[in-house]
Amino acid sequence: MSDMKEVFLYTDGSSLGNPGASGFCALLEYKARDGKVFHKQVSGGEAYSTNGRMELKAVVEGLRLLNESCMVTIVSDSKYVCDSIEQYLPNWQKKGFKDVKHVDLWGEYMSLSKIHTIQVRWVKAHNGHPQNEHCDYVAKLNAKKFVASN
Repeated sequence: MSDMKEVFLYTDGSSLGNPGASGFCALLEYKARDGKVFHKQVSGGEAYSTNGRMELKAVVEGLRLLNESCMVTIVSDSKYVCDSIEQYLPNWQKKGFKDVKHVDLWGEYMSLSKIHTIQVRWVKAHNGHPQNEHCDYVAKLNAKKFVASN
């Protein structure tokens, strides 16, 4: 058994208009040996972005919260993020990210993920998954902040 902490990284992104006012949320969940559950959350947004970018931004910002090597399960309702991490990223790297969107964030993801063991789990959106619903709610709240400021 590994001594690495096991953490779940729940993420979601939102874009009102796609592109438009956008938000993201990342929720880290860690269960200590004594059974106590700890959470860390980060969220934010941009005045004009896309849903895909915010989905990826949530993953990057969530990984940024970790200060040691962990076994990370990324739980996302984004096929774009899940499929990209599991299938496409190695080929994108080989091809120098030619014609790939969000190269800046993919670079950050690769840098931040190096020290972790990562697996990805896709969940259906708006299907009652508590942490996914929470992240969806917070991401939308962040996006709405930019609508109100225009």
